[in-house]
Amino acid sequence: QEQLVESGGGLVQAGGSLRLSCAASGRPFRTYDKAWFRQAPGKERESVAAISWDGSYTAYADSVKGRFTISRDDAKDTLYLQMNSLKPEDTGTYYCAARRVGSSGFEHWGQGTQVTVSS
Repeated sequence: QEQLVESGGGLVQAGGSLRLSCAASGRPFRTYDKAWFRQAPGKERESVAAISWDGSYTAYADSVKGRFTISRDDAKDTLYLQMNSLKPEDTGTYYCAARRVGSSGFEHWGQGTQVTVSS
């Protein structure tokens, strides 16, 4: 089964750090653009960070700039999100996603990992 599998979520105090991972399973996603999204209870899903297929381009939501870093290790076919200086408003379910280069939308999604930041 082709899928993306997130891990690394958990409960952390405000100001703490977490590192999320997203591993490919069942097929390779090495040449895909990838991204992290999150969804808080009662809110719409939002884009957090994105990285191009070759790692040459990254983009971040204004709310996480300077605190989060997206990276990829294509040898392991794994996507990462390093989250520092976490705030309670970062709480939510985090999803990784992948899309073919040139595609308008993300076709492949993980099941999500929960991040809870306590104040």
